[in-house]
Amino acid sequence: MNKKKILITGGAGFIGSHLVKYFVNKYPDYKIINLDNLTYAGNLDNLKDIISKPNYEFIKGDITLSAFINTLFERYKFDGVIHLAAESHVDRSISNPDEFIETNIIGTLNLLNASRECWNDDFSDKLFYQISTDEVYGSLGIDGLFTEETAYDPRSPYSASKASADHLVRAYWHTYKLPIVISNCSNNYGPNQFPEKLIPLAINNIKNNKNIPIYGKGENIRDWLYVKDHVSAIDLVFHKGKKGETYNIGGNNELTNIELIYKLCKVMDNRLGRADGESAKLITFVKDRAGHDLRYAIDSSKIKRELGWSPSLQFEKGIELTVDWYLQNEKWIKNIINRKYEKYYDKQYNIR
Repeated sequence: MNKKKILITGGAGFIGSHLVKYFVNKYPDYKIINLDNLTYAGNLDNLKDIISKPNYEFIKGDITLSAFINTLFERYKFDGVIHLAAESHVDRSISNPDEFIETNIIGTLNLLNASRECWNDDFSDKLFYQISTDEVYGSLGIDGLFTEETAYDPRSPYSASKASADHLVRAYWHTYKLPIVISNCSNNYGPNQFPEKLIPLAINNIKNNKNIPIYGKGENIRDWLYVKDHVSAIDLVFHKGKKGETYNIGGNNELTNIELIYKLCKVMDNRLGRADGESAKLITFVKDRAGHDLRYAIDSSKIKRELGWSPSLQFEKGIELTVDWYLQNEKWIKNIINRKYEKYYDKQYNIR
């Protein structure tokens, strides 16, 4: 019997690598093909414990190259696609939006076209799963939650490119009956996250007694989800989600950025044997990001009601696990923070 072949794009990145490892280990009867272009955030070190697994294969490649994608689909005849490959950092999208348009929109279009051509209108047991973000919904005030019916209102080139990709995926469902699902998730955190993101950046800076840059006054609110909880939700949506539907995935952990950093500083003081409040002295407020959304918050009641999912960890436990991982994996961080990253960091925050 032929193994079901699943293409996971962006599988060397933060969320993608956790998902690839989860699927490879949980589903030995699946063949998992990991496609990643290994740009700055892709890291094969994230996957070193599964490289010898018989049901895993890595392919380096660019989703913006339609001929390459078409050839890949012709070769493997994928049964499913879980699409995570994306440019995903808001700051980078503000300084260089073109890459986000190419990867997040054109790349998604290429995968949709290849899926439709490969499956040739025989969509039985096939699925295209678009992994999206809560940022496509725009910005909330102090009250309210994003639901699956919330109108899209993206505010950055990043979120606009993801919103466009989501619209394309839905259009292929309505126009061509291509079987799709979409999930929109809140902010993820956990092991293996690229250190330009807030939590790993702060952990690394605290450890090295460097300033912790916080935009504005740190009043922006985000909902935080431990990455392994996100992966368990993706698994459920992929296998049990209703075709054509959208599922919001949130952590029920709303925090202002400054609240988050104070909690993180407290854990770091404990782990590093510092006096309580010592790490918090490193907090440095910097000029706010252009178009900085005030608040994101997810209503996850649909996925809980229909698929039985809810997050297993609250932030206090998740942040302890995250801090411990980064402190125990200093080599991983050192391999990433090279001169190119330091140059980007200096330009972005204008502090040392």
